[in-house]
Amino acid sequence: MPNLTLTEVEAIAREAHAAQKDKSGRPYTEHLAAVAEGVRARGGSEEQIAAGWLHDAVEDDVLSREWLDAAALPQSVKDMVLALTKGEDEDPEDYARRILATPGARLVKEADLAHNANPARLAALDEATRTRLTAKYAKMRGLLGLPDEQPTD
Repeated sequence: MPNLTLTEVEAIAREAHAAQKDKSGRPYTEHLAAVAEGVRARGGSEEQIAAGWLHDAVEDDVLSREWLDAAALPQSVKDMVLALTKGEDEDPEDYARRILATPGARLVKEADLAHNANPARLAALDEATRTRLTAKYAKMRGLLGLPDEQPTD
């Protein structure tokens, strides 16, 4: 069975997350598209772009681990998606170590963090949430050894 194309992966991710909204009430698929484009803009591979589309699918319970295991995807995509799937009470240091140990996952997380930390996106949130998330994203960037950047995504 041939692997899913990027267009097919995008369609699956859009359908799976269709009912979801982000913290500011925007369609969650906008975040997925921004992460996939952020991966592409950072020189990511097709496998990394696919992982960008799927990076939250298992964590958000919109696609199951069983679906991922059986999906017609390269093992590298599955590995990245699982590395990016944060456990409910998982320690940030453990999460960062797993991302760093998984080839390709750091670039996907970099694109994810860049979009999450976008000032326009954060501006839609209340100040307490904005402050908490800004600190959370900065901590993860540090754990992953990512330089501070002005988000542009």
